[in-house]
Amino acid sequence: MIAVIDYGAGNLRSAVRALQHVGAALTVSDDPKVIAAADGVVLPGVGATRDTMQELERRGLTSVIPEVIERRTPFLGICVGMQVLAETSEEWGAHACLGVVPGSVRRLPEAGGKVPQIGWNQVHFATEHPLFASIPDGADFYFVHSFYVDTAAPEIVAGRTAYGVEFPSVLAFGSAVATQFHPEKSGRWGLQLLRNFVGLVEAHPKP
Repeated sequence: MIAVIDYGAGNLRSAVRALQHVGAALTVSDDPKVIAAADGVVLPGVGATRDTMQELERRGLTSVIPEVIERRTPFLGICVGMQVLAETSEEWGAHACLGVVPGSVRRLPEAGGKVPQIGWNQVHFATEHPLFASIPDGADFYFVHSFYVDTAAPEIVAGRTAYGVEFPSVLAFGSAVATQFHPEKSGRWGLQLLRNFVGLVEAHPKP
């Protein structure tokens, strides 16, 4: 069973529908006990890191997310669900995030084009990972964001994208993965990526 964390994210329903489309058995919950007991966890997200952190804190979820990641439960963060894994964010003033990933969330430079970046862009793989099975290097995915994770740990960067700056568009560490793009809005390759994540959950040894 995969727990999709419900903290009021705007893309919750579309993420749930896409996961169901690729065969995932889901529960949607904001209960820390349900999330902690799940075989896999998905943290969707749109909007600002500050608002997301406030909602996670209000629901008592700021400790359970690092705990499931440390326990190596398969985890997928999407868009803001990736950004809040960082230590800090500069969005709407400096503030703390979950501190799972070393680094900070920074604004995209205007040199790349209009900010926010809205639309399709290529993801170039930095490493081989089961999340990318049957997906070609350089495949297009759908982005909607003004900020990115500037991480001090290049070894966890599994995919990169260029938009004024080359930024991490996929992170992978332990049994956790995270994408800056929205796989639920990314057509064929997005569904394949979600299918691959479901496969990682199904293949993961149960405690």
